[in-house]
Amino acid sequence: MTTRIRRLLIANRGEIAARVIRTCRRLGIESVLAASDADTESLPARLADRVVRLGPANAAQSYLDPAAVVRAAQAVEADAVHPGYGFLSENPSLARACATAGIVFVGPAPESLEAVGDKLTARSHAVAAGLPVVPGGEAADLAGAQEVAAEVGYPLLVKAVGGGGGRGMKLVAGPDDLAHTLDLAVSEAAAAFGDPRVYLERFVSSGRHVEVQILGDGARAVALGDRDCSVQRRYQKLFEEAPAPLLPDALRAEMAAAALALAEHLHYRGLGTVELLVDRERGSFYFLEMNARIQVEHPVTEMVTGLDLVAEQLAVAEGLPLGLRQEDVVLTGHAVECRINAEDAALGFRPSPGRIHRVVLPVGEGLRVDTHVQGGSVVPPYYDSLLAKLIVHGTDRDDAVARARAALDLLRIEGVTTTVPVHRALLADPEFAAGGVDTTFFERFLDSQLVGAR
Repeated sequence: MTTRIRRLLIANRGEIAARVIRTCRRLGIESVLAASDADTESLPARLADRVVRLGPANAAQSYLDPAAVVRAAQAVEADAVHPGYGFLSENPSLARACATAGIVFVGPAPESLEAVGDKLTARSHAVAAGLPVVPGGEAADLAGAQEVAAEVGYPLLVKAVGGGGGRGMKLVAGPDDLAHTLDLAVSEAAAAFGDPRVYLERFVSSGRHVEVQILGDGARAVALGDRDCSVQRRYQKLFEEAPAPLLPDALRAEMAAAALALAEHLHYRGLGTVELLVDRERGSFYFLEMNARIQVEHPVTEMVTGLDLVAEQLAVAEGLPLGLRQEDVVLTGHAVECRINAEDAALGFRPSPGRIHRVVLPVGEGLRVDTHVQGGSVVPPYYDSLLAKLIVHGTDRDDAVARARAALDLLRIEGVTTTVPVHRALLADPEFAAGGVDTTFFERFLDSQLVGAR
């Protein structure tokens, strides 16, 4: 059964809201932005065909309230809800509430969201699908943790089952640290995620964060190439590129096959990303988690595949079969993305909210800037600090990076402090330029910049 989407409620804000509106306009779908009181004058609010109030600025009473989202969709008689990323995008409660109200949820089925939303459940599904996982296991108590540690060795990570994006992770260097770290991790997991469960994993000292984009219609799936997201600060991604550089062809093919195996095991419908940890020393990879939504870094995949992933997402949400076969996916060139945040790197990346006075964006072939700000925009203190994404497509990695350097020199966002200078320095770094850095690189890079500034 198919449902034609004619009016779409966008239950999100910022650049992803503007991004979804852009595809709606191209497809002739009426866009309705569900905005909090802090966002009714935002650029996405001006771009959308209509705006409906979602609730107060406090996200818990607006963007994080499934009932408020469904009420907003019903009030404007929307056919479907697009949750963007973050907020409620992977919340089974919203997916079920939409289904109950007869509204299409632009995302996977609630069963798929539940299967990959819990880290231990996701890990068990990955094992069932034949994917390699980092050696480890659940630790219900100290005795159980000691048993797992004896199998995987030290150092190891204690990870919160309800965590994600690097939150809820703690390193244990040796046996003497295990009891204390386990107690601390359980307490913090209960407080932060409402779920005290933790598990242990072997610590991979030199790993790369590589992920495979997939798209499924519930019956079959296609892999849309891989991305490297290893440039991270405290597990938060800062720079992404597609395809992942310096990977052996055989390993790349194995990773794509693994991602497809998991998608097919889950009968997955929608966009999804299988995140993998590439062990640089062993030349192998492990399953980390699956993100059941569109991601911030999706534009680099769009640039190398030529696809509009939001349009593909809407099509399968309507119940249409995939219009792509695996052989139709052809990757061209190389794409990179710089996340421009309103943060002050000199003050430990402290958020820098305020009013933006002037914006100058680079334009040209192969350049794309996804943003939600312009001159006069206000960056509120309530939400994340992402202002814009500079995406650059080149004939190869060297070309893309060189063009990104030139584009950064032209880009101006004045009135708040941004991370543009950090990206300029990053793209000039010799180790980064060589490609294939691991997830510890960026902290070393920052240290070298501080030393150089003294």
